[in-house]
Amino acid sequence: MLKTIHAAGAQRVRRFADQLLSQCNDKGEHPWVMERWAYVPGMQLMALARAGEQLDVPEYVAFMKRHMDAFVQEDGRIRTYRLEEYNLDQINQGKNLFALHRATGENLYAEAAHMLAAQLISQPRTSEGGFWHKKVYPFQMWLDGLYMASPFLAEYGKTFDRPDLIDEAVHQLLLIERRTRDPRTGLLYHGWDESKEQEWADSSTGLSSHFWSRAMGWYAMAVVDVLDHVPITHRQRGTLIGIFQRMIGALVKVQDADSGLWYQVLDQGERKGNYLEASGSCMFVYAMAKGLRLGYLENNFTEPMRRGYEGILQHLVTEDEEGLHLNGICHGAGLSIDRNGSYDYYISEEVVSDTPMGVAPLMLAILEAEEVS
Repeated sequence: MLKTIHAAGAQRVRRFADQLLSQCNDKGEHPWVMERWAYVPGMQLMALARAGEQLDVPEYVAFMKRHMDAFVQEDGRIRTYRLEEYNLDQINQGKNLFALHRATGENLYAEAAHMLAAQLISQPRTSEGGFWHKKVYPFQMWLDGLYMASPFLAEYGKTFDRPDLIDEAVHQLLLIERRTRDPRTGLLYHGWDESKEQEWADSSTGLSSHFWSRAMGWYAMAVVDVLDHVPITHRQRGTLIGIFQRMIGALVKVQDADSGLWYQVLDQGERKGNYLEASGSCMFVYAMAKGLRLGYLENNFTEPMRRGYEGILQHLVTEDEEGLHLNGICHGAGLSIDRNGSYDYYISEEVVSDTPMGVAPLMLAILEAEEVS
């Protein structure tokens, strides 16, 4: 039972965090995090700071602040960031700005948040108001982008008294769910092209061809994180919770019975080449555990969450003389001319270990799962 392994869970999170800190130079700077403002470093910083707060390790929070301060200038400008790219991925690291602003009261963090919000307010959109994933991906909505942008926008709206932006964050989540949900399985397709022009898009629906694990993981985390900032009186809060529970129910149906994990291509576990993928599995456990803790999910989801959590620890986490490792992480996947969204494409992407794309969701999943009794 999870109650009995709380100390072990905390130790795992600390070991992953300490391994990251051990890779820093003598200034306490991690070379990879320092390279550029980007969504994966941003998620890793958030996971580390959350671990520091929950486990009372100030060093982890200081790590986040030190690396954010390397990008955020005194006037709020952000090193390596360009608003005019209109790239939703570039919003994700900005989620750390709110905690820094609350903790310090310093205006530079607010100014940086204002700049990122300005991008979203003027983000290119579909005819229904859906954010394009990037300016270079016209009329395309991807599940990934909902995690990058919507929780930031909702927290910005709450922090700076812009309820219209909370409405916008919810609208984006509801719109893409309506556009990408498969009525037969309840799963969500990776992307949708309103123009139906892309090679990967179905000529009649504009949808991509498959249900990619991490894409649905991004969306699941986006919904449960946005709900942190949606008032209980919001007219669409109940709808958002309802589609979250419906989606988690669909994910439980494709959960591997033996391992408790989820496949790279969610609904084709028996197909040759498919594999149990770490990042999506960690994201689902995080979303389920948080949903259970906050009452968005009924108690019947507790057992699937536990099986997923224990499956990650038993089948994907290993230990050797160098420390703990997370295996089975899809290095990356997308939709473009050379990434056609086929089954063969998704299983052809490199499978790696220990990348922050998987380790950050794992840390978040452990912190949430250990809180569910």
